[in-house]
Amino acid sequence: MRILLLLLAVVALIYLAALIALAVLQRRLIYPGAAWKGEHAIGRFTPPGTEPITLTTEDGERLFALWRAPRPGCGVIVSFHGNGSRPEPHAARFAADPWRAAGWGLLAPAYRGYPGSTGTPTEDGLIRDGAAAIAAVQERAPGAPILLHGHSLGAAVAVALAGRIASIGLYLEAPFDSLAHAVRLHVPLAPSWLLRDTYRSDLRIRGGIEPILIVQGTDDPVVPAKLARALAEAAGPRARFALVPGDHVSIFGVRDREAESAFRGRVGAACCPADGAVP
Repeated sequence: MRILLLLLAVVALIYLAALIALAVLQRRLIYPGAAWKGEHAIGRFTPPGTEPITLTTEDGERLFALWRAPRPGCGVIVSFHGNGSRPEPHAARFAADPWRAAGWGLLAPAYRGYPGSTGTPTEDGLIRDGAAAIAAVQERAPGAPILLHGHSLGAAVAVALAGRIASIGLYLEAPFDSLAHAVRLHVPLAPSWLLRDTYRSDLRIRGGIEPILIVQGTDDPVVPAKLARALAEAAGPRARFALVPGDHVSIFGVRDREAESAFRGRVGAACCPADGAVP
């Protein structure tokens, strides 16, 4: 009996130590990209047709971002990257066809604490970063329609911004309904109250009016399809859910032509597409 009690005490101590470590290190796990230091650590480059700019948030942080101006009357995609990614792949993607030919502009910021940006990432901080990105678009392209895009954690940022601004829609790839739900799947013994950044997209996405396209991979080990489907259900009939072959990363951009065509119709006839493309 004494040995059994001793074993239980050891297990309890190990569990307590794990909880303490999780409480202290959780933001390092949620925002791993913030650990990268220096431009060479992420292979920083400026995709053709874009330019690096600096955004200033309302709380004084300075963010690296990549910008491409829209054609006259056309829309701007504001794209938020995942927690282990960076703005460059998003900027390269949205500065290329089919988006380029249809006249879209883009803004892709790096979150606070990520390479090129000051500060420390938190849920509230990333939403402030998103607000700074929206403000920059409104300043550089006054009146341009805004399409909010996000991949993984970036989808949660996009959803949070959608409740604060007028946009023409949400284009979400590999989104989760809440970070708390995702953590429960990966760390089932962790108590929900321990999580400081919960990203309750399932609550934020309700009540909006903008159309939503959700693209999710069938074999995503990071964000299982049921989390993205739950978000689509929370959004209601204005959401279209597309389940496609692939994992968390390979689905990136596979429905771009469909998305561009769908959201272009909400931009308006004033948009002047590039290279003779037919709107």
